[in-house]
Amino acid sequence: MNWCFAILNGRLAEIYFETRRGEPKILGHCYVKKEEYKTKIEQKYIKEDTLKFKFSFKNGKYQDISMHEI
Repeated sequence: MNWCFAILNGRLAEIYFETRRGEPKILGHCYVKKEEYKTKIEQKYIKEDTLKFKFSFKNGKYQDISMHEI
């Protein structure tokens, strides 16, 4: 299982996923606070990941909205 930071419904979250046959499948998420991650490397990962990954979660389904906002 892999994970990354993302913006989910406008909030910072950790997204847990698996990659099968080249396609990622989101398994779950949890909302987190940026203040929980204090090291420079963690702050760097938050900044990089949230620029790339934006999702909405509704009715048990995830939707990638990162391309729709450009």
